[in-house]
Amino acid sequence: MKKSSLINDYLQHYAIDNQWKLMANDIENIAQVVVIPAYAEKELLFHTLASLAKNFPSSLAYSLILCVVNNKENSPLDVKENNRQTLECLDALVGQKCINTFSGDRALYQRLSFIADSGMKLAYVNAASPGCEIPMNTGGVGTARKIGMDMAFRLLKDSEAAAKVIVSLDADTLMQENYLSTIHDYFHADTDTKTAIVDYEHQFPPDALQQAAITCYEIFLRYWVLGLAFACSPWAFHSIGSTIAVSTDAYLEVRGMNRKEAGEDFYFLNKLAKVGKIDSIKETRVYPSARPSSRVPFGTGKRIQRFLSGVCPDEYCLYDPRVFAVLGDWLRLVDNRLFESGEEILSKAERIHPQLKTFLMESNFSLFWSKIHRTAKDEKTLSRHFLDWFDGFRTLKVINYFTREVYPQINMFRAVESVLEMSGRSRLKFDPAQERPPLHEQIEILRYLRRIA
Repeated sequence: MKKSSLINDYLQHYAIDNQWKLMANDIENIAQVVVIPAYAEKELLFHTLASLAKNFPSSLAYSLILCVVNNKENSPLDVKENNRQTLECLDALVGQKCINTFSGDRALYQRLSFIADSGMKLAYVNAASPGCEIPMNTGGVGTARKIGMDMAFRLLKDSEAAAKVIVSLDADTLMQENYLSTIHDYFHADTDTKTAIVDYEHQFPPDALQQAAITCYEIFLRYWVLGLAFACSPWAFHSIGSTIAVSTDAYLEVRGMNRKEAGEDFYFLNKLAKVGKIDSIKETRVYPSARPSSRVPFGTGKRIQRFLSGVCPDEYCLYDPRVFAVLGDWLRLVDNRLFESGEEILSKAERIHPQLKTFLMESNFSLFWSKIHRTAKDEKTLSRHFLDWFDGFRTLKVINYFTREVYPQINMFRAVESVLEMSGRSRLKFDPAQERPPLHEQIEILRYLRRIA
């Protein structure tokens, strides 16, 4: 099927309804669109836009910043009022209107003035006002991201840029001044690049307890990627919504963003990893917020809120490193035995661990293995089909299964020490007799993990 037909098919059958209107000051000659969902984010969104406005003027010229202000019909009244005020500010910026009406709030006025003077190409979608809200039965932040990313796809599909990129950001995230130019240059240096993850560090709040909360959570995130990397898993990458950059071709190939209420970034990247390598952009960095939040059932905000509430006694626990050893042995087994029967594979899996065979049988591995052997005959195709089946979601399932049935979670710092030793890396400098090192030592551990995972 020709690319034009694929685009039309996507827009007709998979893109979100084109019922929301784009309000923009300039959409000419853009090569990338940065999509920012905003749900009651007046206090932080314009910090983020001001941070973007500090990027090089040349990069602002080919980048469109697209804010999707959103809520549902049944959203709280304070959320709707916050969004109304946010839209007023955006309308003034996009319409190049006088912003003196906001001078009563000096800090906001200064940020708006800075953004207006930067020459930023700014746009917004109103998915918040009466009659424009996101339908109550269709997701949350995933839907907001999809509205913006589908709009970005429509804007970029006719662009003459060598590489056309959709960038996912959050309304509470800051970035370095080379953020836009680095993403642009990365995709233009290799136009075959499909997806990339921008390096990140969570912002450190001034409060010591909140510092402890985000340090604990980010160690967990980086330990997860380090463990998967030890197992040589193709899913060893971070899944954070404010770090994703994707080519329009890859976006089309996976039929766009999903509409999930939470975890939309994980599922989106899970699809993207099946159509191409997930690259890492290390030459720039974003700084997501470390604030607590109850907006979604899981993720950074929820974990920070849980830590601060003290309701969970196991915050300083991580997966036992042995689960990653089992995972690595399993992936190597399949990679070396692609042409063996399902029964032979299961027999060898049992030697790795009896519970691995049980998990595979409960997952109908034999049925799947027989099916792909009927349709695929070469090694490359068999490997691709296997990884499509044993994807990031099933990887998470097997790790949770072994944690539940065989290897319970262990102390965070012993776990990190063990996986570093297994990976042949430098060991940590802390007293192993301590269950929980002082906060300043935890922060040093995190800084080390930031360099390697």
